[in-house]
Amino acid sequence: MKRVLICMTVLLLVGFVKAQNKFFTKSGKIAFYSKAKLEDIEAVNKTAVAILDIQNGDIQFSVAMKGFEFRKALMQEHFNENYIESDKYPKSDFKGLIVNGGEIDFKKNGTYNAKAQGKLTIHGVTNDVEAEGKIIVNETKLTLSTVFNVSLQDYKIKNDKMNNISNNIKVTVDCVLEPLP
Repeated sequence: MKRVLICMTVLLLVGFVKAQNKFFTKSGKIAFYSKAKLEDIEAVNKTAVAILDIQNGDIQFSVAMKGFEFRKALMQEHFNENYIESDKYPKSDFKGLIVNGGEIDFKKNGTYNAKAQGKLTIHGVTNDVEAEGKIIVNETKLTLSTVFNVSLQDYKIKNDKMNNISNNIKVTVDCVLEPLP
């Protein structure tokens, strides 16, 4: 009986240690901004899901397009119906790698430069992307932040006839990840 208890304890500890390599959130913040002729367009989504495996640098994000909130309901409606076609393309994803993960000490508090490379899918179109940002290690939490641009044309998102929206959209990502339970 004692041997069984020891084996179970070791297995649980191994599982716990392995799980500490993965950090997760389902309340990540992704915002975008577009300079427009008539009115600037801004939206934020606070329900992005992200997971980072600090052992190998794998990182993934997923965001529901209908989760973006705008100052004006009409903007939100136009975004979902006319531009991003949220019923047809309900989410956007990023799957990639922190390419300089070996330079980040995930066990030591501090702010580290990070570079991610991967595939970003928006509006049913997938492109290679690179982004530089920061990872802040604070006790058992990781804060990830980056700012990058997305071109409407690269993702086959049609602009309106008057080109009221900028073709380059500024995207800001801020997420606090905690150990995966």
